[in-house]
Amino acid sequence: MSTTLAIVIAGGLFALSVASGMLGLGVAFAAVPFLGFFLPDLVHQVQPLSLFLNGVTALFAAFGFARAGLVSWRPALMLTAVTATVAPLGSWLAQYTAQGWIWGIYLGAVGYLAFQMFHTTTRTTGTSAAPNLRLALILAVPISALAGLLGVGPGFLLMPVLILVGFAPKNAAGITAVAVTLPSFTALIPHLSTARVDLRLAAVLIVVGAAGSFLGARLTSRFVSGPTLKRIFGILIVVMTAVKVFTLVSA
Repeated sequence: MSTTLAIVIAGGLFALSVASGMLGLGVAFAAVPFLGFFLPDLVHQVQPLSLFLNGVTALFAAFGFARAGLVSWRPALMLTAVTATVAPLGSWLAQYTAQGWIWGIYLGAVGYLAFQMFHTTTRTTGTSAAPNLRLALILAVPISALAGLLGVGPGFLLMPVLILVGFAPKNAAGITAVAVTLPSFTALIPHLSTARVDLRLAAVLIVVGAAGSFLGARLTSRFVSGPTLKRIFGILIVVMTAVKVFTLVSA
């Protein structure tokens, strides 16, 4: 891979890491379609690299949110136990699922969530009643399996679900950052024997991803309101989905 192309990839991933760090998601939900522009093999190149980056970026985002006191540790650790256990099942299924089906499921999932996030921006969440943690734990099971299948980590699905069950957006972001770190690494296990990753490129992306995600978490804790955070999520996920749809149609 040329130096110029590596710089382009690193610059793009840094921007995506800042945005995902603001949301506590880990970068994989945006890195999968982004890296798909440069790496041809979704399951053996894009997914393992994205999952590892997801774990690193989520970890550094969790540090940022924890410093700001935005992590509720009990729900975060309970969700971690569920997501880390179930996510490898989805990753194992990805080894036997056609790439076309995986992209189709990915686009459908992010499209639905973007609609839900915009649809609920006019509602007041997390203020009138206690969050429904039990429902969040139940939903975390299929979320983790699907995220493992898609190679993205569960954050991009878990964060909006936490908002929908009653957590305030900033609190949901902090919980998500903790809850998706470990499953990003456990979901990587089924890929280890088949992954084909450029280690030099991976090292550069790990550094820029960690820096970007920590910066994003600190920006959220200091400057970004809850409603703005939800809009950022919706806009980012719509843009990434639209770009990927265009590339699939024009291929």
